Parts: sequence; structure tokens; C-alpha cells
Amino acid sequence: MLYLICVAQENLKGAIAVRVLVVGANGQIGKHIVRILGESNKHEVRAMIRKQEQSAALEAVGAETVIADLEGDVKGIAEAAKGCDAVIFTAGSGAHTGADKTILIDLDGAIKTIEAAEQAQANRFVMVSAINADKREKWSEQIRHYHAAKHYADERLKASDLNYTIVRPGGLTNDPGTGKVSIAKNLERGYVTREDVASTVVATLEEENTYRRGFDLIGGDTAIAEALQQFK
Repeated sequence: MLYLICVAQENLKGAIAVRVLVVGANGQIGKHIVRILGESNKHEVRAMIRKQEQSAALEAVGAETVIADLEGDVKGIAEAAKGCDAVIFTAGSGAHTGADKTILIDLDGAIKTIEAAEQAQANRFVMVSAINADKREKWSEQIRHYHAAKHYADERLKASDLNYTIVRPGGLTNDPGTGKVSIAKNLERGYVTREDVASTVVATLEEENTYRRGFDLIGGDTAIAEALQQFK
């Protein structure tokens, strides 16, 4: 199940208002993103869902809902992104689907979303990728198609004029977030909580040190905001 969330952030003390379309909000990372944004009390949320019956859980946290589908056309996603300044892509086909769904969602769905962001004139784009997606020599034979999908989606984003950030988390866990991570261009594979990935993704939105850059992300000893600011 794939959801998209449109978030409108108020203009506070002269800051630029940010409206964010989150792709993959029903995923495990996406749910944390929705909660983190909702808890700020600074956002209005619109959820794009595939089926109307999926709306109840999102409406329970104050989201409006709209029907759309990542396997549909770009126009539908662009319509959902209309009026948004930024896009977060955290959708995935899931571990229990075949390579065909990985291509349709993790690759083509991501590229459609990039095209939709361009059409909707949303300047900021944050991509949740995977550790080693940028290093072919480290791709796992068992999930080579997954790494390839992430790699080429990331390359399409880097070739765009969007102000992107690519976040490449390591192995994901459902442990409670610690608020502390390790961020670098090249990290050995490690683990990170989905909650900390979500917190990092949200924090990148207005962190200029991450603009038009990508980084690996695993659990660590540095507070998220500090780790992002120190990233070289």
C-alpha cells in the first residue's frame, strides 16, 4: 500500500513556507514521518491513497485524503503535488514482492514522482534510497535488482534541476529511535531504526548542508541535527 502526503508548513518568523508531498506514507518509515510532522502542530496534511478504505488511519491523525496511485500516470501524482514546495520519496515495493514490483515502484514510481515534482514546480526533493546503491561493487547478488532500481532512480534525481538530498540508510530496525546517527559519504553497512531515518529525512528539508548531496546513514552517537550540520 502506498500513500502520498502533502504537508503545508506555516511561514514562521519570515521563513519560507514549505509544503511537502511525502510518497510512501503508509510504509513503516512513512508512518513515522507523518507522526513527526503531525506532532509539530505546524502542518496541514493531505494523504494520497490508493483506496478510500485506507483513509481512516490517516484521517485519525488529522490528514485529508485523496485517491491516486504510483502505478498510475505522472499527471495524477503531479496533481497531488500541486502547490507543494518539496517532495519526500520513501515508497517501496516491499520485501515480499518480486523484481517486477521493485522495477515498477522503486524505480519507475520514483522517476514518475521526480517528473511530477518537476511538473508541479516543487523545488526540494528528498529521496530515501539504500546504503551501497551508489556502489555497484557492493550490490548484493540476492537483491541486485533492488540496488539497481535505487541506483538509477537516484541518478535520475541527480540529473534533474531539483534541489535534492539522497538519504541511504543501512539495515532497518523497528527499535525505538535514539535521535543519534552516523552520517558520511561512505559507511560500512550497519543498522538504523526506521524512526531515526524518518527524523533525519524531516530534518534534511531545511538543512542547507544537505542540498544537492547524498549520504549513508546508520545508527551512531551524534544527534541528528548535529550530524547533518557536520556532514562533509
